[in-house]
Amino acid sequence: MHIDEIFEQLWVQYSTENPSVKKIHDLFEQEGETIVNDHVAFRTFNDPRVNIDVLSQAFTARGYKEAGSYRFPEKKLFARHYEKEGYPRVFISELLLEEFSGKLQAKITDLVVSCSAESLDPDRLIIAGNIFGELHHKVYEMLREASEYAAWVYAYGYTANHFTISINHLKQYDTIEKVNSFVKENGFQLNTSGGEIKGTPEQLLEQSSTLADRVKVTFSEGEFEIPSCYYEFARRYRDADGKLFSGFIAGSADKIFESTDYRK
Repeated sequence: MHIDEIFEQLWVQYSTENPSVKKIHDLFEQEGETIVNDHVAFRTFNDPRVNIDVLSQAFTARGYKEAGSYRFPEKKLFARHYEKEGYPRVFISELLLEEFSGKLQAKITDLVVSCSAESLDPDRLIIAGNIFGELHHKVYEMLREASEYAAWVYAYGYTANHFTISINHLKQYDTIEKVNSFVKENGFQLNTSGGEIKGTPEQLLEQSSTLADRVKVTFSEGEFEIPSCYYEFARRYRDADGKLFSGFIAGSADKIFESTDYRK
């Protein structure tokens, strides 16, 4: 599968399951803007069968190179990002299972062990969605008590957690403040954890994001509305040498992760 096809499938999957995404995308296009994707993000566990090394293969096999790594001690996460010229950055994070209770570790291991070898193939995995079979709300709740992130991966599995509009490529909405105002004026809520704007021009990256759509997901106990995916917005700045910053700020990303928190 060509890398363009992977991104197309990811976009269709992501925008179809999250109504706000398509609406926001269309609103900017109706304003005459051309949308360029700054980066796409994925979540996983650090189990060796589904960790970053596995998930990244769909991209590294197609020319992407590792370009940065990040740690999130409070959320017990590790992440790397990958780049390929002319394509969106790819940000992949993983939950550090060994930092959680034996109960959570055992549950995640059981879930991964139950997956078919076919579903764990890296090319299939990146667009596989839920690979864990029938979902149980009591399991979702158990995981959520320990980690919002773990519960999200259980419910949605392997799909884009978010796409990101590059503010640098917008004409009329050329600042993050203008983007945020436009999004809010059209009835969408932003993630305010750590402030609406995460990062500063001095850090060379400003980010904001919507709150995740709540969508109906079928569990064995019935349908429940839970947070799904969100849309992010990023403005990058040039350093003293004139080079555009291409990485991420861990402190900002830490707050962006909360866009999918259930309590919000």
